[in-house]
Amino acid sequence: MTKAKSAGEKATATAESAMESGAEALKSGMEKVLKSYDAVLGFGKETAEACMKSATVAGKGIENLNSELYSYSKQSIEDTIAATKAVMGSKSVHEAFEFQTDFAKSAFESYIGELSKVGELVTEATKETYAPLKGRIQAWLDVVQSARAS
Repeated sequence: MTKAKSAGEKATATAESAMESGAEALKSGMEKVLKSYDAVLGFGKETAEACMKSATVAGKGIENLNSELYSYSKQSIEDTIAATKAVMGSKSVHEAFEFQTDFAKSAFESYIGELSKVGELVTEATKETYAPLKGRIQAWLDVVQSARAS
């Protein structure tokens, strides 16, 4: 009977040890999950802030672009009116043709210059808008790598 009692005690001890190990593993796993969850929640808040900053920068970029286009349009209209007056006031067809040719050339050059300015404004606004989000992408990669390493 002593052997049976000893075997029973060993089985009980083994079961208790297995239960304790399982409980520790479960506790450790839950702690890792909660830690990862907290990291994701913190990431979400910081990402929302980055999105707001990005939207603000994008709005400012659109405002700058709109201002530039308005200024160009206003100047273009003024130049067109001045050229029309010059053509209408010309004394000959040849003189009118010269005014029109000069205007067309300067209008085309002005247009090409404006396209270059607009391209630069759009490129700059895009870079500035993306900058806050770029950091969040790297942060997300860090969160994922950290969770995988745990």
